[in-house]
Amino acid sequence: MLIKLYEENPNTRVIQKIANALREGGLIIYPTDTVYAIGCDIFHAKAVEKICKLKEEDPRKANLSFICPDLSQVSEYAKVDTPTFKMLKRNTPGPFTFILNGSNKLPKLFKLKSTVGIRIPDNAITEAIARELGNPLMSMTLHDVDDQIEYTTDPELIDERYGSTVDLVIDGGIGGIIQSTIVDCTEDGFQIIRQGKGQLIL
Repeated sequence: MLIKLYEENPNTRVIQKIANALREGGLIIYPTDTVYAIGCDIFHAKAVEKICKLKEEDPRKANLSFICPDLSQVSEYAKVDTPTFKMLKRNTPGPFTFILNGSNKLPKLFKLKSTVGIRIPDNAITEAIARELGNPLMSMTLHDVDDQIEYTTDPELIDERYGSTVDLVIDGGIGGIIQSTIVDCTEDGFQIIRQGKGQLIL
C-alpha cells in the first residue's frame, strides 16, 4: 500500500497507523535524508529476518542500522562517552551512520553483534515514525539489483516493484541517491569509513 506523507507536516493519524503496522511485524519502505530504506521494529525478530531474507543477508552478521528520533534514545541502545556525545550532537540530525558499541538493551537477535549502526536522519517523516514507535527502526538501504535508480528513488515505482513484499510504502517525495557517511566511533577518535552525503564536523 502506498501512503503519501508531506515532510513539512506529517499527518499524525497516518504516522500512528504506520507505527501500529510496525508493532505488528510489518515491513515498511520509507524516505530518509539520503535514500529510501526498508525497515521494521527492532524488537520484532521475524520482521528483521524477513528484511534480511529479502536482502539476502544473515541477520546475525548483516550491517544493520537503527533509526532513532533523538540522542536520548541512542544512549539506550549504544554506549556513548562524552566526546562521542558532543560529536553526535554537532552532526545530528543529519546524513550519517555512526558505528557505536552496543548496549545490553539490544534485542536478543543482535546480541552476538558488539557494534550497531545508529542513524538520526534529518527527515521529519522518519523522525515522526521512530518517535511514535517508541523504539528504533531497523533499517537497510533500498538497493536495486538492476541498478535502475528510479526504482529506488520514485515512490510509485518503488511500490510497483516492492509493494507486494512489504506492508507499506511511504511516499515522501523523490528520494536521493547518495548514501550516508559512515563514521566509526568504536576506537579512539572518529574514523570515516565511507564518505557519503554528510560532511562530518569534529
